[in-house]
Formats: sequence, structure tokens, C-alpha cells
Amino acid sequence: MKRILVAALFACGLNLAASAATTGVKVLNTDASWPEGPVWYDGKLYYVEYGRSAVTVWDGHTNTVFWSQPGCGQSAVINTRRHEFLATCYDNGTIGRFDSTGRTLPAYTHDKDGNSFAGPNDFAPDGAGGIYFTASGDVAHRPVTDGKVFYIAPDDTITQEAADLQNANGIAVSKDGKILYVVETDAHRLLQFDIGANGSLSGRRVFVNLDDLTGHRVHIFPDGVKIDSRGEIYIGQSPEEPHAPLAGTIFVVDSNAHLKRTLVLPSLQVPNFAFSPDERTLYVTGVDGLKPPYEGKLYSIPNR
Repeated sequence: MKRILVAALFACGLNLAASAATTGVKVLNTDASWPEGPVWYDGKLYYVEYGRSAVTVWDGHTNTVFWSQPGCGQSAVINTRRHEFLATCYDNGTIGRFDSTGRTLPAYTHDKDGNSFAGPNDFAPDGAGGIYFTASGDVAHRPVTDGKVFYIAPDDTITQEAADLQNANGIAVSKDGKILYVVETDAHRLLQFDIGANGSLSGRRVFVNLDDLTGHRVHIFPDGVKIDSRGEIYIGQSPEEPHAPLAGTIFVVDSNAHLKRTLVLPSLQVPNFAFSPDERTLYVTGVDGLKPPYEGKLYSIPNR
């Protein structure tokens, strides 16, 4: 079915290999160091800079470091219902915590059963006060098969809800709160889980393989995933080689995994993004350099 869809898209002129750059692109920060995991909160955009071990905030005019912690290796940031913030500390295996003034709070270091977090990566709120996060696993020894999904309940209890994932990465909850989407970067695909009571997960299945979606022209390494109010699913990617085909492309699919459109940015990697409150603007983190200092940019682009 997906192969038929790809053929039909090419016949209609949607040539993914030659997609034109999205118009209206604005650069909000020309000096970001591996920016990732943004979230819009209280009229500002918060995002991480992995290369600087920092969380930076863009207030509509300037970019300012809001919280930093050497050795953390921040990969994503999210606000909590207590008006605090969490950051996935990819390098030291913790969930960093800080308040609305940037004051550091005690980190989360393990779940209720003592399970540690190997490579905490991305967050997804469930709309009921809880937050899911991925732990990529031991990425130093690829292929990675020990990725996990954890759930932080509203009472701060942390439980492990899924395991044996191939480099668990981006994560998102459907708008009805019934389905969790999880990126398996090394398997080039996006999974679905059914969400049950107390954040439990079941019914693991493949939603879409990005290589199938693009006609197997190149391996796609999916990264972040977000879902808009229409239920459309945005999938970012992080190619691992310079000049990779389809670099800078964000794929937008519907709930049936049909490709609706693409957004193309002038960076090699487009790992993650966040919507403005009215969803008319998409804020995209871009990475251009694969080695330190990991040159990158923060973009805004018109959405729809």
C-alpha cells in the first residue's frame, strides 16, 4: 500500500529528492550549538543547545541562556504543571530539573524500581499531568536495541513502560490521548502504542517506515515527532552523512501514515520543532555541523 502511495505521489510531481526549500524561512539564532527539543511556554520559546549543555530561551527578540549544567548534554526541555522545567540529560543519564527562575532542583536519576536512564532523549506530555520520555539506550554500541520509554506520573512516580527499542528518540501523544508515537531512529520508523490506565502501554506496532515513505532512495534517520490540532504528524530527521539526499526535510503525514507534504530547511539535520500557539508558525532546530562545536540554527517557518 505504501509503495503504491509513493508511486502516486511521484506521478503527481512530489519529487522528494528535489523538494524546493520552504518559503518564508527566518533565522532566529545563527549561533546555536546543536539546538534540539524546543517547547513554547508562556510566550517564549525554550530550546536546548546540546553543544553548550544549556537551555536557551528566545523571547521574540533575543536568545539568552536560561539554565546550564555542564555534563548534562541537554537533548530536550519541557514545562511541568508545577511551572517548573525538566531537561533530558543525554550525557549523564538523568532528568534535570529547574524552576521558573532557572534555579537547579534535584534531578530524577531512576524510576521507582531502580531502573536507570541510558541516554534520556525527548519528552511528550499526556494532557493529564503526566509526561513520557524516551531513553535512547547505549548508542556507543550500535545497532542500539536497549532503548526505553518511561512515564512520569502526576505524583512524580516514574515507571518504565516500554523496552527493547532501537534507539528510542522522538515521542508524541495523539490529541485524544489514546496513542503514543515513538521514533526508533536506527530502525528508520515510527511506532504506535495504546495508552492505558496510569500511563501503561500496550499494542506495540509499526506506524510508518520512513524508508518506505521515501521509496528507499536513502536511509532516513527519523528524530523528533510532533502532532498538530488536526492530527497531522510532523517527523524530523537527522542524516548521519554530509550532503545526504533529502537532508533538511520534515515529513508531514496523516493518521493513516499517508504523506501530506514536506517542509524543507537549509540545514543538514532538522531534529525537532515546536508549534506556535496558533500553529501558524513552526519553530525548527537545525544542525549543520556533525562535529564540535556543532554549528546550528533556530528557524521559524510558516505552517500551512
